[in-house]
Amino acid sequence: MSDTFSDSARRGAAVTPSDTTVVQCNAVYVGGTGNLAVQFYDGGPTVTFTAPVLGVVHRIAAYRIMAATTATLIVALY
Repeated sequence: MSDTFSDSARRGAAVTPSDTTVVQCNAVYVGGTGNLAVQFYDGGPTVTFTAPVLGVVHRIAAYRIMAATTATLIVALY
C-alpha cells in the first residue's frame, strides 16, 4: 500500500477475533489496548504484535485475526 488516494481503504468491517474466520484485509486499525495475533496469507504460524500503537492504521495484510488477540476495537480495512 502506498501513500496515495488510490491505495486508500475503500471499506472496513469490525473484527471479532477467531481462529476460523477469514478476514483477508489489507490493513488493520486497532483502537483498544492489547496484543494483535494474525495469520498471514501464507498460512504460516501466528504472529503476535505486542501492544500495537492505538488509533492508527497498521499496514498488515492479515488472512485471519486470531482468537489469541486481546486488543479491542479492531477494524479490518479493504
